[in-house]
Amino acid sequence: MKREIRKLVAKSVFSMIFVAFTFMAISSVWAEEILVYTALEDDEIPGYLNLLKNSHPDIDVKIVRDSTGIITAKLLAEKDNPQADVVWGTAATSLLVCDQNGMLEGYAPADLEKVRAEFRDSNPTPHWVGIKAWMTGFCVNSFEIKALGIPAPQSYDDLIKPIYKNQVVMPNPASSGTGFLTVSAILQMMGKDKGWAYLDKLHENIVQYTHSGSKPCKLAGSGESAIGISFGYRGIMQKQKGEPVETIFPKEGSGWDVESNALIKKGVIKKSSKIFLDWAISEPVMKEYAKVYPLTAYSTGVAVPEGYPAEPEKQLIKNDLQWAAANRTAILEEWSRRYESKSEPKK
Repeated sequence: MKREIRKLVAKSVFSMIFVAFTFMAISSVWAEEILVYTALEDDEIPGYLNLLKNSHPDIDVKIVRDSTGIITAKLLAEKDNPQADVVWGTAATSLLVCDQNGMLEGYAPADLEKVRAEFRDSNPTPHWVGIKAWMTGFCVNSFEIKALGIPAPQSYDDLIKPIYKNQVVMPNPASSGTGFLTVSAILQMMGKDKGWAYLDKLHENIVQYTHSGSKPCKLAGSGESAIGISFGYRGIMQKQKGEPVETIFPKEGSGWDVESNALIKKGVIKKSSKIFLDWAISEPVMKEYAKVYPLTAYSTGVAVPEGYPAEPEKQLIKNDLQWAAANRTAILEEWSRRYESKSEPKK
């Protein structure tokens, strides 16, 4: 009798193992892998992907993450042999350039009707759809400026004062979306001639141009520089971690861009790519974006995060994204001709 029971138990255990392995094998067949290029911040991505995994465990997402300019260059270099399936959270101005090169496939994700007009492509079937806006902010190390005996800058005009000579770090606009939206904002606000004259003066106070939009703020947070031209999210996150960083939004207004998604035009477009794009503007993840960014593609009811202006829309300059995209190459060529000498070495 005991022998029979042992046989039944062994058979039952074997059956359970067989079923488990069969389920795993079937799951691996069902799971579809997609390659996603993104410029979202490293510390944002895991939380969002956990949400995706809960709702779509059958999608296997492979992430390639880098600064906006580098992601843009990679996409353009792969134009004739596209590798990515989806772009997630990359500057709308960059996606407009990709679209001009015929690289994007139109797709209308679920919940598109909720998205505000300025956060999406104007085509009926949009080629890109935004998720949130990010804006220029100055990251100021309160200890460092006190030691130097200088006030915290409150405006773009302040940044060109002689007291800030060799105290400012800024992103290179060729590799950083934050750098580009800041330069674009200055040229749009001041006009071409006055804008470049301003950037000449700012260059005198710059100690280095970085290849990352967040790095100037990180350098300010660690005390390696007093002031970093960066973006609001980065400075606010660093202060929450206890770093002596104050984020100041320039009184003239902040440059900004829309972190956006797009479907890459390929011979075979995977079903999971479209499901991912549906998810990427769905309400659960939109509420997660809203916890740390004040302007999302549609209203979520989440309060403006601490550290941002109470009325964030009023902080944004009048920004022509189409103009910025159309003039991007010319702006970057001129910027590099004038200022590349202070750019950090490329890795």
